[in-house]
Amino acid sequence: MDYFIQALSSALVLIANFDKEIYSIVWTSIWISLVAVTVASLLGVPLGLAVAFKDFFGKKFLLQGLNTLMALPTVVVGLLLYGFFTRHGPLGEWGLLYTPMAIIIGECVLILPIIWNLSITAANSADPRLSLTCQAMGATAWQQGIIFLSEVRYALLAAVVAGFGRAIGEVGIAMMLGGNIHGFTRTMTTAIALETSKGEFEFALALGLLLLLVAFIVNGFLQYFQRLAR
Repeated sequence: MDYFIQALSSALVLIANFDKEIYSIVWTSIWISLVAVTVASLLGVPLGLAVAFKDFFGKKFLLQGLNTLMALPTVVVGLLLYGFFTRHGPLGEWGLLYTPMAIIIGECVLILPIIWNLSITAANSADPRLSLTCQAMGATAWQQGIIFLSEVRYALLAAVVAGFGRAIGEVGIAMMLGGNIHGFTRTMTTAIALETSKGEFEFALALGLLLLLVAFIVNGFLQYFQRLAR
């Protein structure tokens, strides 16, 4: 117990002193996750709204597939993309492996089904009388779209926040595609795994505490947007 208390004290000192290496790793994790969730949102939200509004052959199969992909193991995504990005793979000439871009692509693939599926749920949660009311008031299709987005904006934001929460805590993809390169692709999760294996428990614990803080903030935003959406 004394060992853990001493390690916790040392970790808090590292955080309070704004250790340069620790906060560099934190920043790398945050900006990679932000870029990934931005790209995934630009794809997932419009796709979710399109699926919610349109009836087409295979829609039930698509929804079932999205529900399955929401629990997609990260190591499977990492393994498949590694096959594409490796030197002998189809995209090997692009030189993406062991770069931040590879992690971003991997996280996009991981969280796109989450944002897509939750966007469908958000669209379906809107009052079904909204469209009829807009039409009765003579609103154009563009105006109807703006009104609808305003109605479900908090539910869509909750979908985006959920995607970010999944991305920031991801380890398998970051390790397999990023390579955990110091000062380049090392994220909080991969650094925690590395430093723990090296016996640098205090450093790993400091990163773990900051990761918990980020997760707490993300969860707070998620609950806030979910309450507003009700």
